[in-house]
Amino acid sequence: MIIIPSIDLKDCKCVRLLQGKKEAVTVYSEAPASMAKHWANMGAELLHVVDLDGAFTGTQKNLDVIMEIRKAIRIPMELGGGIRDIEHIEKLINLGIDRVIIGTSAINKPDMIKKACEKFHGKVLVGVDARDGKVAVKGWVEITEWDAVDFAKKMETDGAAGIIYNDIARDGMLSGPNLEAMAKMADSIKIPVIASGGVSTINDIKNLMKIKNLWGVITGKALYEGTMDLKDAISIAKLAFPLCIKQGCIHKK
Repeated sequence: MIIIPSIDLKDCKCVRLLQGKKEAVTVYSEAPASMAKHWANMGAELLHVVDLDGAFTGTQKNLDVIMEIRKAIRIPMELGGGIRDIEHIEKLINLGIDRVIIGTSAINKPDMIKKACEKFHGKVLVGVDARDGKVAVKGWVEITEWDAVDFAKKMETDGAAGIIYNDIARDGMLSGPNLEAMAKMADSIKIPVIASGGVSTINDIKNLMKIKNLWGVITGKALYEGTMDLKDAISIAKLAFPLCIKQGCIHKK
């Protein structure tokens, strides 16, 4: 299992939100590129970046900072937030982003997601953000009628390279991941599943490692608050199964 540090961007700063609420923001760094380099130096093999302004507005607002991050690190990075058409996906990939994460548009533009997955094979992940098992969109402020697992199955059929499953109620709370929901998701589809939300300690990592077929876990606040050491988490998680990240694509050896 791979540990993926997260950098959430708002107003060009590295922040974390509680349960996705944009008014509940904590600023951790005003130099996101330096933070990205720090995580890479700590042994991270992949960086997760979210443009929160883009997620809320539908238009990316932090592209200059995102490019600074890209130049600062050599490890692959995935990017989500405000990516809602094929032209934008192509632009980001041409700028060196290894994988893009589609959220709201996967629901609002079903034909687009199919075309994107076909055109950029292995480079399009779908973010499934859920509250009480239902998919949330537009920066998590709108709850749809889609069941999270059913939606993930559809995305698998449409060609998504993987699913990032986030339990909104746990996000930024340091309350522990929703193990039952994560296990159900990982057991329901064959493409890689990455867990997000609630990780706070090494014990959470150990519990997630028990979930069959879980590819990785994204963690943010636990690292910034110091409740978990990235080097320790990486060392423990590598015991789950060997992995290879090549050219931005996900592979199991």
